[in-house]
Amino acid sequence: MRNPILAAFTIFLLASCSAPTNLYTWNKYESNSYSYLKNTNEKTSTKLSEEYQKIIKKQKGTRGVVPPGIYADYGFLLLQANDVQNAKAMFQKEMDLYPESKLFIGRIIKMTE
Repeated sequence: MRNPILAAFTIFLLASCSAPTNLYTWNKYESNSYSYLKNTNEKTSTKLSEEYQKIIKKQKGTRGVVPPGIYADYGFLLLQANDVQNAKAMFQKEMDLYPESKLFIGRIIKMTE
């Protein structure tokens, strides 16, 4: 009776020690977006844009897809830079990947037209 309990406890202990995995890779998104929001200028805008591109190109999370909101945020940044065509493309990618965002993002797209 002791042996199966000890074996189960050992398996439980080893399983709980595994390294945590992340669903998404965020890179330096948090610090770059904070810098952009705190001090919006061309330098912080460029750094944030580059960070979006890195997140979109190299997603190492367990889901293997871009995190929710990244395409929309990038689209909004492009929209502020008057790059309407690419902004709409990013908004569309957000809606394709996360259909639950369609109502909100669809309204943004209508406002750009």
